[in-house]
Amino acid sequence: MDTTVDPAALDQLARRATIHCLTGCGIGEVLGMAIGTALHWSNVATMVLAILLAFFFGYLLTLLPLLRARFTLKRALTLALAADTASITLMEVVDNTVMLVVPGAMDAPLTSVLFWGALAFSLLVAGIAAYPLNRWLLRRGRGHALVHAQHASTGQGLGADESGEGVHGHGGHQ
Repeated sequence: MDTTVDPAALDQLARRATIHCLTGCGIGEVLGMAIGTALHWSNVATMVLAILLAFFFGYLLTLLPLLRARFTLKRALTLALAADTASITLMEVVDNTVMLVVPGAMDAPLTSVLFWGALAFSLLVAGIAAYPLNRWLLRRGRGHALVHAQHASTGQGLGADESGEGVHGHGGHQ
């Protein structure tokens, strides 16, 4: 990415990249925590499931729009891994740390405000923590910038597709 990029545009792209990663992480994290809690799994087993699902859904949200844009599976996987790994990893470290340090959150039942409140708070903190990382990566042409560069190089652009959403699936990064 050009180092002379408009800071406001960079901030907007970093917010979108963070929300994108947080959405995938959130889906996986909520499912994993809910499944592990409902099945009365140990904290470790619940967290492992939540982390695996967070990575799965995080990558999936990047992978599917790339496949719809006719990228090969190999290229789409390479881009998804490059675009999202750092952000998802940081979010998962922060999210799971918060869940562990909130007293009783990991042991609270699914019907508990404590469980859902701690989970929502942990995801919020994870998103806040990942924003500067995503901005830093974008500024250096890494992270989601790789996806955008690939769209531009194939002539796909980053504008709206027939659904009105961006080719990348979240409002068309610009």
